Parts: sequence; structure tokens; C-alpha cells
Amino acid sequence: MAKRDYYEVLGINRDASEEDIKKAYRKLAMKFHPDRNPDNPKAEDQFKEAKQAYEILSDAGKRTAYDQYGHAAVDPSAAGGAGAGAGFGNFADAFGDIFGDIFGGGRQRSQVYRGADLRYNLEIALEEAARGTETKIRIPAMEECETCHGSGAKPGTQPTSCTTCGGHGQVRMQQGFFSIQQTCPKCHGSGKIVQSPCATCHGAGRIKRHKTLSVKIPSGVDEGDRIRLSGEGEAGVNGGPAGDLYVVIHLKPHAVFQRDHNDLHCEMPISYSTAALGGEIEIPTLDGYAKIKVPAETQTGKVFRLRGKGIKGVRSSATGDLMCHVVIETPVNLTPRQRELLAELEAINVKDTGRHNPRAKSWMDKVKEFFEG
Repeated sequence: MAKRDYYEVLGINRDASEEDIKKAYRKLAMKFHPDRNPDNPKAEDQFKEAKQAYEILSDAGKRTAYDQYGHAAVDPSAAGGAGAGAGFGNFADAFGDIFGDIFGGGRQRSQVYRGADLRYNLEIALEEAARGTETKIRIPAMEECETCHGSGAKPGTQPTSCTTCGGHGQVRMQQGFFSIQQTCPKCHGSGKIVQSPCATCHGAGRIKRHKTLSVKIPSGVDEGDRIRLSGEGEAGVNGGPAGDLYVVIHLKPHAVFQRDHNDLHCEMPISYSTAALGGEIEIPTLDGYAKIKVPAETQTGKVFRLRGKGIKGVRSSATGDLMCHVVIETPVNLTPRQRELLAELEAINVKDTGRHNPRAKSWMDKVKEFFEG
């Protein structure tokens, strides 16, 4: 099973700072620590995965190697890994070599790997998510060195055949009856050694640059949705295909609306008098203003539904609704005349509480029953 990209594991971009890496790891470590998840067997695996990603990305040298060559450069257990020791290596390869010896001799295996998939976190406004948009992102990427054209060798020179593996990229080790073939630890499977490294890429054959990509955001995307840019991920190894870049959508907090799938919610403050007497008010929608008739005696918590004023999701056939939650606002900074009128109103209400304030009357009756019962 292919390992996940370490940047994706921590949920960070590839240009993240050391502090960003540390914060992301601490957050995941707290969330998935086995002591805090005794009943979740998967938590320990997620904790170990985050720890491994942090150990690589927090080390400048290992991070550079990982950015250039992916997992093969930093994982001893991966095929072609720089730290591969004299063990059995890949079990399937070992038996493949045995049968190859018996039925027609050994074979050379080119160490060609697909590049890792990458992740980019993109924040967009709610309006952009609803209507769709096109934006540009700038990401770090490994590209072929223009000086040596990817060979890693100084111009005018060429890589030489690896003396350890004879240019095969593999070394054979005898362990009793078994003949084990492994990736060459010196050339890491390439079969070649750069004697005079290119001054531009220092023998890597690739250099780190930033590239700008255009991303089309379809209308209706939601929090956590992913947009795949094929072939824009980590470059492959030894001519292997590049991975993909996944742009993960995150919605910025909105000043008015909160999104719930395809529906939108908003609070609608109304005055004390409008709630009591009724009236007509204007509320914002993503398409402009709409009018709502508020009936007399409206209470806090009443919800008005505006059908079709929400968002049409990417995979939806219908548009969501806008839910307006009524909040009655208590007047503040009252003038003497306002205080006088409210006091007069309160005096009238007290004379017949059951008629004018039925909920308060019912609540007080229950309280009285509770204490006297």
C-alpha cells in the first residue's frame, strides 16, 4: 500500500514553515494519541503516521531529500530507499529473482516510481463557492534542471556506470539457499553515479521552483471538497509519471451566513415592536435582498424559510434554502419617554399576564407547582 504524502498527513502546504509543521503535528498528536483513544485501534496508526511525517519534515536535510525524491529517499523500507539494508527487501522481488534464475536467468528491474500526490489548502469566500470561480495558486515544485537537462552531471560530462551494481541498479546477496536482489545502496536504483555534479542542481537533476497554476472552482463546492489537477503532483523517479495535486477547499467564515450542506442559515434581528405588531423587513441573500412579512406576535426562535435561496451543490439537482432565525432585540439606550411607555405597557401586561404573556404565565405556574409539590 502506497504511503500518503507527508504534507497531506499533516494537512499543510509544501511551503509550510517550521512553525506550521510543528503546530500541525502537535494538533494531530493530541488528537490521535493512544492514551486519549483507548477504544480506537486506528488512532495509534494515525498517531504513528503523523509522527513519521513530522520526523522527516522537521529535519531540513530529510525534508530536502523528500522534496526531491519522495518516500524513496527517506524511508528505509521503501523500494529504492537510500537506507535499505541487507535484509530480504521486497518479498515479491526476492521470489521473482529465484524463479528468474531457474527459468531463464535474472532480469534487470528499472526503479521507476510514480510521484506522490500532493495537497494544497485553498481558502475561498462563500460567494465564490456558491457561484464558482477561477483562481491562481503558487506552489513549490521540483523541475528538470535546465543546466544539465536532468542528468545531474556537470555540462560536458556524463554520469558513469555504478561500480557497485555494474549499472543494473540492483545488487544480489546470497542468504543460504535464497538469492536476494535489492536496490543498490550506492546509486539508489539508477545504475549511474555522478562524478562531477552539476553546480545548479548539485547532482540531483532537478531544482526546486515555484510554479503558478490556474484552478477552476466549480459552483457549489463545500468545505473539504477536493479538486484534482492531474500530473501536477510530485515528479516521478527515473522517468516515472508525476503524481496529482489535490486542491482542498476551505470556506472562509462569512459575516452573515452559515452553510449547512446546501442550506444557508442567518440570524434576523427584529425590533420589539415589529415582533409584537408585525411588519415587513428586508433580509440579504446571495442574490440580493428579499422581503419577509413578519406576522404579529412573532417569538424569538421562529424560523422563516426562503426556498431556493441557498446553494446548489456540486452533486445536487436542487438548490438549498435560506433559513432565517428570528432574534428579538431588546431596545437599549432608552430615552425617558421610551422608558415611560414601556413601564406603562408592563403595568397593563401585569394585570392580565395569562392573556398577554401566556408562556411566562405557564412557566411561572410550573415553577410554583415544583416548589409547592
